[in-house]
Amino acid sequence: MDKNLLKLIPYTKPYKYHIIWNVTYNVLYALFSTISMLTLFPVLEVLFGKTKTIYKAPTYTGIENAKEYIYDLLYYKISELTKENSIQIALLFVVALVIITFLFKNLFNYLASFHIMHLKNGVLRDLRKSMYNKIIELPISYYSEKRKGDIMARMLGDVNEVQNSFFSILELVIKEPLTIVFALVTMFIISTKLTLFVLVFMPISGYIISKVAKNLRAKSLQAQKESGFLISIVDESLGGLKVIKSYNAETNFRSKFDYSVNRLLNLTNSIGRKNNLATPLSEFLGIVTIATLLFYGGNLVLIEKTLDGSAFIVYLTLAFNILTPAKAISKASYAVKNGLAAAERVFEILEVKNEITSKENAVEKTSFDSEISIQNINFKYEDENVLNNFSLTVKKGQTVALVGQSGSGKSTIANLLTRFYDVNEGTIKIDGIDIKDMNLQSLRGLMGLVTQDSILFNDSIKANISLGKLNATDEEIIEALKIANAYEFVKDLPKGIHTNIGDSGNKLSGGQKQRLSIARAVLKNPPIMILDEATSALDTESEKFVQVALENMMQNRTSIVIAHRLSTIQKADTIIVMQKGKIAEQGTHEELIALNGTYNKLVTLQSFE
Repeated sequence: MDKNLLKLIPYTKPYKYHIIWNVTYNVLYALFSTISMLTLFPVLEVLFGKTKTIYKAPTYTGIENAKEYIYDLLYYKISELTKENSIQIALLFVVALVIITFLFKNLFNYLASFHIMHLKNGVLRDLRKSMYNKIIELPISYYSEKRKGDIMARMLGDVNEVQNSFFSILELVIKEPLTIVFALVTMFIISTKLTLFVLVFMPISGYIISKVAKNLRAKSLQAQKESGFLISIVDESLGGLKVIKSYNAETNFRSKFDYSVNRLLNLTNSIGRKNNLATPLSEFLGIVTIATLLFYGGNLVLIEKTLDGSAFIVYLTLAFNILTPAKAISKASYAVKNGLAAAERVFEILEVKNEITSKENAVEKTSFDSEISIQNINFKYEDENVLNNFSLTVKKGQTVALVGQSGSGKSTIANLLTRFYDVNEGTIKIDGIDIKDMNLQSLRGLMGLVTQDSILFNDSIKANISLGKLNATDEEIIEALKIANAYEFVKDLPKGIHTNIGDSGNKLSGGQKQRLSIARAVLKNPPIMILDEATSALDTESEKFVQVALENMMQNRTSIVIAHRLSTIQKADTIIVMQKGKIAEQGTHEELIALNGTYNKLVTLQSFE
């Protein structure tokens, strides 16, 4: 069995009730598919006036004589009806038998479909939940190497493909094969010679169909990867539309999209050709078998006279009854190959090991009491160290600013403190406890983060701000907005705090978005605040509003401020000047100016700017 099929089994366990009933109804469907064909036999016998007259009820003598007993019982019932009534009543009786058996066949088919629907939709929901949970759980580092569009394609398209394709297997191994088996057993009972003749053709048909399906899984995998790349291009285009237009880069992005969409077209056409060939090919091979049967069976009826005409017609209907499940099997086997390729991509994400997790019995910490201690840490994103033997102590209540050129390692400190990444060497401790020994949620509960990019969601102001405190009252939210210097514009909005701010908060200005981000951190009310270049993307007027908001927020808190604009950190207790992952200078603003070193040069340069 394919390993991806085995991985899917745990997802089906909550729905075993539906699986059991689906299998039961599929067995009954297969049985009544054959019985419904057999009920045509007495209709033909009555029509051609070939029924035997039996007035004594037959006696059941054992399984070896079951065929004769069933026939005799049927002839006995017909004889009883025709003795007291016209032949029309007998015909009505046998036609009623046909209707009843077909009714049961279709009822069982419906009930089987009902249960497979619950199984498919339930597993789809659970797979999506698992995928989303994994996407949320994986560390930030994972997404620095992956395309968002590819992740989205796996979450949406591939999971759907798994749902649509994999559950064809239940029909592939139960419903259709049993329909064929019951039909073949009955065909053997009617004529062993003819059935052996049919069985010679079936393996040949299967071999031809399997040759056509070759390489389908590999091509499906390529198509799904290309679909992920295509979604990535659309996602990047929407995110960077201003840049694309301002640099007249539409032609470049169109050509990238056209190349990808054409590759996807060729792959899907190639897969489609093989998929579309499944039904007509299996039907044609089936008809070739039936045509040969007609010739060979016709000889048995007309020349050798070893087979009854009515029995041969029923035999042909049974042979035709094999064609439909045979077509379904060939089509389902193609679909399963697509599903295997999709499942491979889904489980590739689900099986990624998350290195940044809480240990067993991790320390739950709800307060910050004395200091943050960063000792001798080394860290690299790829090959080159971003931080080299870096050490820093931040006392409770202090504001420590990190400054330096781009790439000096300032933002890396924020990423390591929040455990978005883990240090390669060295330790980071809060109140003497290594953050790797702390529960991840409690660690992040101690911290508020305001980044350079104001990350807001397509929802109301209230929903965005209450992210860290979901049960916050409107009064608490308004108070946080006032501290963040944001209530002055929020109160003038049509619906106040209930106003929707659009995708990524695009209905607001940069300064307004940033003040909402600050309000979110204020409402959370953490003891440690990390500000990662919170004002660098703002104009001078907006910066003044935001700076006042930041100063309000940092009162009575421990703050680590990563700053590009030095004017915003002059009141810091300690300023750390970083160069190539090391501390070049540290001290207060006045002390560093007096040193006349790197910091002084940076201040002078910014003053000229």
